[in-house]
Amino acid sequence: MRRCKDCEPAQENHFVAYMSVILGWIDEPFFDLLDHFFKNFAEKLSNKITLPFFNLMVFLKLGYFSNEPDDKDTWRTKCFWEEAKRRGIKMREFHLGPIRDGFVAEFTKDDKKETIIFDGLPRPNFQESPALKWMDNKGIMKTKFLKEGLPVARGGVAFTKKTALKIFNNITKPVITKPNLGSRSRHTMIHINTIEDLVVGLKKAKKLSPLVVIEEELRGYLFRGTLIGGKLVGVIKRDQPEVTGNGINTIQELLEEENKRPERNGPIFHKIIFDKEAEEELKRQNVKLNDVLEKNKVVTFSQKTSRSCGGTTIEVTDIIHPDNIEMLEHVGKFLKDPLVGVDFIIEDITKSWKEPARNASPSDTGGEQHCGIIECNSLPFIDLHHYPLFGKPNNVASKLWDLVLPESKID
Repeated sequence: MRRCKDCEPAQENHFVAYMSVILGWIDEPFFDLLDHFFKNFAEKLSNKITLPFFNLMVFLKLGYFSNEPDDKDTWRTKCFWEEAKRRGIKMREFHLGPIRDGFVAEFTKDDKKETIIFDGLPRPNFQESPALKWMDNKGIMKTKFLKEGLPVARGGVAFTKKTALKIFNNITKPVITKPNLGSRSRHTMIHINTIEDLVVGLKKAKKLSPLVVIEEELRGYLFRGTLIGGKLVGVIKRDQPEVTGNGINTIQELLEEENKRPERNGPIFHKIIFDKEAEEELKRQNVKLNDVLEKNKVVTFSQKTSRSCGGTTIEVTDIIHPDNIEMLEHVGKFLKDPLVGVDFIIEDITKSWKEPARNASPSDTGGEQHCGIIECNSLPFIDLHHYPLFGKPNNVASKLWDLVLPESKID
């Protein structure tokens, strides 16, 4: 499979992603009917047959268990596994060809053994919320959150160019386009001000999804909040690859100095690469590599915030404003799910999302902030909290184990 720049950092098979959406539309009514009549039975049956199935595949030498994470496991898996070891929880990962992320966890205390089986990350007692069916669907999420009074960007979902243009002409510019289903900013395009760019963004997003979200570009910084058991347990600020001016050095010099940071030698954080995309990003900001950047001015080299693309993370849990905590925990209560990642954009995390914007434009009625929730994740990357580039690491995996296997808690 050829590497796709729009999929970076995590490659996605375009055909598989697109067809999975189509198949989801086709089989959804059938599975909804089964869920309505046989939900409890199906869950109990699944819980009873999964481990025997794993064992059968191992016996037939079609699959195998690993007792340690490997290089193909995500950092999310690694930090969760590390905390399991610390608590005396025995973890095994099931592999069947390219399929992985199926886990068996066993914990014994006072001669009582408990076994849980999960995919990716566990939920207590196999607890699943009805919201799991739609929380990853950006269009449905936006509609439901608006009715709930939660802040989201204005916009809509389009299947055709005609609908996309209608949405584009009725919202404030710039706008962004992104697949209605998908994660990690794959095939997302920002800073769209013209119809020509809208068409480009539409084509990019449609490689992964028939439906495309067109919405106003919120102003501020990107944050990830993680909710466990309905409580906000961590907030991380995610920045694009960037440098900050000092009034002395050129952008080139600042970039070279930033890349000397030892943490950027991997495996979690990486150097900022200056390529064609970075050149276009500088052009958009009307600066060049040999320009001396004024003090405190920030210049970005990519539209993505991924660590593998040179992005940075800062742990900010301790400074978030109480109103913002309340807003995020409102999301948890509304979704009624014990494990949720919430991506949101706001200018200043230390100030309430309800406060007026500092530099409101004339089009902002009443000077309100253009802040809000951009997506929710049912399988959040909790490792973002464990391995920040700046700030104190936050052991979110411990909080999830406390919820799932409370008897394993270490005092």
